[in-house]
Amino acid sequence: MNQLERNQSILFKYIPEKAVETIAEWIYVYDFKLKIKKSRSTKYGDYRPPAKGTNHLITVNYDMNKYAFLITLVHEIAHLTNYNKHKNSVKPHGEEWKLHFKLLMNRFLNPEIFPDDIILALRKYMNNPAASSCSDTNLLRVLKKYNENENDLVLLEDVPIGKQFTYNDTRQFIRGEQVRKRIKCKEVGSQKVYLFNPITEVAKVE
Repeated sequence: MNQLERNQSILFKYIPEKAVETIAEWIYVYDFKLKIKKSRSTKYGDYRPPAKGTNHLITVNYDMNKYAFLITLVHEIAHLTNYNKHKNSVKPHGEEWKLHFKLLMNRFLNPEIFPDDIILALRKYMNNPAASSCSDTNLLRVLKKYNENENDLVLLEDVPIGKQFTYNDTRQFIRGEQVRKRIKCKEVGSQKVYLFNPITEVAKVE
């Protein structure tokens, strides 16, 4: 089994089948190392440019569904192609990166790869893509429909105001009111107030 075949065999576990061949080719053409990482609450993926003879490095969290994984991976590959063209002379998520992301993502916008509702949400998101694809509330809500792991978690926006919830299995909060795009929540122990994305997954405390 050659390197291309090994890459394909790994990718089959994480992204839609019809996207595997293209991504495997990109790994070879753009010469980057892909690492599958454990869940990170602060990021879904990451890109690091070559340094001291190392390859481009892209990391993606392992615990996303195959559609979210592919979108995150393409997001990071766009950083790579943007770096190859501009190095550090442009903003990480500026107009140049947005153009690279749109061009790469367009390769996958077909119903053989994504369900229709994800394609619709992606097209809207790509009008002005942000620093994180999963910061787009509409897109993230649609993507969460395809999570395979059943659990007892709910979206924070579905927790009534004044009710208690647990975040990351350990920290307990009381849900407050929504202010613009975030929900104010008070931590039970410290009484500190934090701002949460409305579609953060939490566990309700009965």
